[in-house]
Amino acid sequence: MTTSGQPRTQWLGRWGFMLAATGSAVGLGNIWKFPYMTGEYGGGAFVLVYLLCILAVGVPVMMAEIAFGRRGRGSPIDAVRRVVNESGRSSAWSLFGWMSMLCGFMILSFYVVVAGWSFSYLWKMLTGGLSGGTVEELAAVFGANNANPWNLGFWSTLVTLATMVIVGKGVQEGIEKNVRWMMPGLVIMLLVLIVFGAFSGGFSDAFAFLFSFNTGSLSSEGMLAALGHAFFTLSLAAGAIMTYGSYLPKDTSIARTTLGVALADTVVALMAGLAIFPVIFANGMDPGEGPGLIFMSLPIAFQAMPLGTLFGILFFIMLSMAALTSSISMVEATISWLCDSKGFSRRSAAWSTGIVLWLISTAAMLSFNVGADWTLAGKTFFDWLDYLTSRWLMPLGGLGTVVMAGFVLNINIMRDELGLNPRLYALWLLMARYVSPLGILVIFANVLGLYSVTFSAHWPWLLAILVAMVALGETLTPRLRHALKGT
Repeated sequence: MTTSGQPRTQWLGRWGFMLAATGSAVGLGNIWKFPYMTGEYGGGAFVLVYLLCILAVGVPVMMAEIAFGRRGRGSPIDAVRRVVNESGRSSAWSLFGWMSMLCGFMILSFYVVVAGWSFSYLWKMLTGGLSGGTVEELAAVFGANNANPWNLGFWSTLVTLATMVIVGKGVQEGIEKNVRWMMPGLVIMLLVLIVFGAFSGGFSDAFAFLFSFNTGSLSSEGMLAALGHAFFTLSLAAGAIMTYGSYLPKDTSIARTTLGVALADTVVALMAGLAIFPVIFANGMDPGEGPGLIFMSLPIAFQAMPLGTLFGILFFIMLSMAALTSSISMVEATISWLCDSKGFSRRSAAWSTGIVLWLISTAAMLSFNVGADWTLAGKTFFDWLDYLTSRWLMPLGGLGTVVMAGFVLNINIMRDELGLNPRLYALWLLMARYVSPLGILVIFANVLGLYSVTFSAHWPWLLAILVAMVALGETLTPRLRHALKGT
């Protein structure tokens, strides 16, 4: 129920949630970053470590977020407040709900600018605006694209408008209806590009780059990269998953759904690698160019290919859909809060949010052109949004979620909501109380630049800390619980 007393809208089925959550997870970074990290850090060996990190850190946190959302049936703020109140705990814990919602909105404020690049390049591919025979020439096109505030502002505004039109139609008619064709469409286009790549002459090199089991390339840096990406790729601690979980029917298994989303996210990322890297290797290009791989190297490769324009158009359509499904998820927490707590209609909430988002994203967009010199401590407004969310709000929000789920709540709440058998629940509780928090602390240290001193290549110390955390936690938890109850 919402605060207005009306039943809360739910997904039409489990697949609606899975497609929406996978769409949230599969964004622009996943299309190039995960495949590149896979090849750089040992291929199949990196994928194995990544999957272990997903199971140890990503899945327990995601299960907790979904459980909070479904139990509280509200925005992150309302859901956390209701669940902690049900446990007799202070409403001050809802600060983590506020943090989660704010984090998602701040990410979206600069993400719509980056998403605008995809839509802009789709238009350039359709109109022949990506002609150029060298990376330097395409770099100049990319620079000119960002240097023009009217051009860049138009495309980021288009992404904002498209996002608000979709979320304004509601959960079922807007979000679910659109992701039901966007996500299958993205996968179909990936399959078409993979088939083309199989005949490009670079498929065998791409396959070896992605799947060779090279443990020698898996350094401590690679393990940290796997751990960090396992946390960030699932859109955790950004309000999206908790809000989407609030629409999940009661009879849907949270564990199976979470594992399905994590698997789908990984499969789509690897498919993206099999679609992109054959073209890169066939044209003798460097697969490690980061964002430049998409906006500078690939357009050159498409020009040299038979039917290259067609496949370039398909690629940028796919990229634009991945960007849009992510932007939809990041704004939903704010829309949900305005509707549930402030009495806004769905449409008015969408357009009110859209106006504020447009103003902030415009300031972020200007960081690439007329506002490039408007800096604070050496960072532009765009840089500050990225820095605060990725280095502070997301790790702190994820840590707060598992601490609440593992230690603060009445133990029966999560047991009832997750619906696991006793052994699986005990395993989840162990992960949520100790393994996931330790993993997030390592991520926190990594993104703050402390890992080279504190954590890199020191796994025995991490293991010792984990054992000490378990021993101390299991000793103190009953006493803390009694103290909080006043007994």
